[in-house]
Amino acid sequence: MKLSGEIAIITGGARGIGKSVAEAFVREGAKVIIASEIEDELIAASSELEVDHIRTDVTEFDDVRNLIDFTVSKFGRIDILINAAGRQIPVGSVIDVDAEAWKKTVDINLTGTMLCCKFALKSMIANRKGKIVNFGGGGAISPRPNFSAYASSKAAVLRFTETLAEEVRGHNIDVNAIHPGSVHTKMNEDVVDAGLKKAGDAEYKNALDVQSGNTVSLEQVQEFLIFLSSKESDGLTGKTLYNVWDDWRSLTNDV
Repeated sequence: MKLSGEIAIITGGARGIGKSVAEAFVREGAKVIIASEIEDELIAASSELEVDHIRTDVTEFDDVRNLIDFTVSKFGRIDILINAAGRQIPVGSVIDVDAEAWKKTVDINLTGTMLCCKFALKSMIANRKGKIVNFGGGGAISPRPNFSAYASSKAAVLRFTETLAEEVRGHNIDVNAIHPGSVHTKMNEDVVDAGLKKAGDAEYKNALDVQSGNTVSLEQVQEFLIFLSSKESDGLTGKTLYNVWDDWRSLTNDV
């Protein structure tokens, strides 16, 4: 098993990609703690996967500290952090979207990622060992009309990832960002629900296409995250990798 005995925190672990990755990590021998602010889904996922859970709003300092403290208290350390918590709404032009909703998305996607990294790093640095995977997304490297909150926050996550990787390079901690590809999750449903007028023609049609089954499989994403969280990727850091377009399976720890 590729993650035998590793201690992993997965935010956004109650559903979608986060839950799927938690399932795969358990299968690979990791001890997993899932976090989400949606308590009923979190409890259900925890019971189904037989993993620990902590209700966590990743934008709240005390919640994130509690998540980290619980993990270290129970398992002694943190080896892996998967920052899968995120959201895509509001959908629509800047002039039309709710400003508070826009700010909330940036807080979850960017500030939440930063806080989880900040507080988890103390354990990783002490143990001179760690893997952190952050999530990019559509609009992170090119304009994405009608998704300005998501695109802006994810672009910032990429630069944060690159910067953090340099800061901790000397501590044997690898920090990378991924673009998982179009997966039919709640985020995709949000685009469908927003409709053609708010999302725009191309985005709406793509969301319908993904909903109909033309999607990246969760198994592909699981394999991708296992690679980046295991010894197979040791020394690979500060990168943004695309599940669909990059030949990441051929990368070695010499990169």
